[in-house]
Amino acid sequence: MTDKDAPEDEKDLPSDDFVTTRHSITVKQRTLDYTATTGRVVLRQEVLTDGKFDGHVPKAEVFLTSYTLDGADPAERPVTFAFNGGPGSSSVWLHLGLFGPRRVVSGDVGAIAKPPYELVDNPETLLAHSDLVFIDPVSTGFSRAVKGEKPGDHHGFTGDVESVGEVIRLWTTRNGRWLSPKFLAGESYGTTRASALADHLQNRYGLYLNGLVLISTALDFGTLDFGTGNDLPYTLFLPTYAAIAHYHGFHEGRTLADVLAEAEEFAARDYPWALARGSRLSAAERADVVARIARLTGVSEEYADSVDLRLEHVRYYTELLRPRRLAVGRLDSRFTGPEADYGREHFSQDPSYAAILGPYSATLNHYLKVELEYANDLPYEILTGNVRPWSYQEFENAHVTVVDKLSAALRANPHLKVHVASGYLDGATPYFATEHVLAHLAIPAELHDNIEHAYYEAGHMMYVHEPSRVQQSKDIAAFVHKASNR
Repeated sequence: MTDKDAPEDEKDLPSDDFVTTRHSITVKQRTLDYTATTGRVVLRQEVLTDGKFDGHVPKAEVFLTSYTLDGADPAERPVTFAFNGGPGSSSVWLHLGLFGPRRVVSGDVGAIAKPPYELVDNPETLLAHSDLVFIDPVSTGFSRAVKGEKPGDHHGFTGDVESVGEVIRLWTTRNGRWLSPKFLAGESYGTTRASALADHLQNRYGLYLNGLVLISTALDFGTLDFGTGNDLPYTLFLPTYAAIAHYHGFHEGRTLADVLAEAEEFAARDYPWALARGSRLSAAERADVVARIARLTGVSEEYADSVDLRLEHVRYYTELLRPRRLAVGRLDSRFTGPEADYGREHFSQDPSYAAILGPYSATLNHYLKVELEYANDLPYEILTGNVRPWSYQEFENAHVTVVDKLSAALRANPHLKVHVASGYLDGATPYFATEHVLAHLAIPAELHDNIEHAYYEAGHMMYVHEPSRVQQSKDIAAFVHKASNR
């Protein structure tokens, strides 16, 4: 991707700054030669002044890293566009944690890696099955608005979808990949973005996808945002709380499957009914619900009763192991960490995020500069608050949801396949909420067969857990092969 064909009046404007390097990796005794392209692409907007075309105005420079297999047939070779969420996250997590040809060794619970950390080949890389394009939305990674432009134009639901969609269109066009099988892979808010993009790419450019990979999904914020008058998250998080309690020893002698079956039944029937009854619950009925919540989640009956049967998630992660003077991780509830004040309602930091930030930051900064030979003095924004406030103006007086957009994309493109990955110990985007949302898609019954689910005994970034990483790599590779078949 270059600007060599730009008009003369644009020569002094920001331009793409891509660097190309060549590498190889051995996957199952097969040597894969590949090309890495790293740098920033300039996004431009067509401008009309008094109804007359006034050129293409640079708006932002978006950082991406792409990997293409040397000698592959573009018509047969899939390409996967990947990004994380936040909003405000770079793509480092999927890049160096799961999909890329190189990966970080971050350690795991009880064996967190020590600085200065290690970067190794990833023989499970998705590059063995698909070309890869990792995209950092504006203000994350090295992506920035250009001089004189407002970054806030991209810091919101629609602006973000439009800018990331334009990156995908440009890369697809400039690399001659319109006839390649195409996939989007998003994690967390990246699943919000991916679902909206599937609809946007179809309607705006006629770019139809083969598949979506949705990891730790956030498709309907009404299932995730705790608040007065919205009891849905309390019920949908409860099976995850039960899984967390099981992991930390509160269900001795029981299997996880057994605990989850009981928790799901309670969360689907009796628990919503009890919350809906409010003060109309009899004393005996309330005592029964209190006892069941406490037994399933590991908190005391006194605590379950004192919070009016409603366990808010960060309060729960702070409360569960309070007697042990530990807080439980939100992103990955297998992790625990100490606090300075054990009387607080909300932990001061997420111990699971603290465990992985250092390894991913160090190895990413080394990798881009030393191995991919891309130099930039800007700080690489791993996960930034600079995107806030994030605009949801499209959802004024309503909760954020992309259920309608994912449904529309599936109805318009009945060949679109969806792979959904959930961690049982993900305390940010619980698996039961995901199941609830997908069951409410406005699609014909037969299109539900386009959706497959995969579950892992780990957290939000389930690939931090080595057995889950290996299995997830196999699952997604199989999905890409299946959804690419003509």
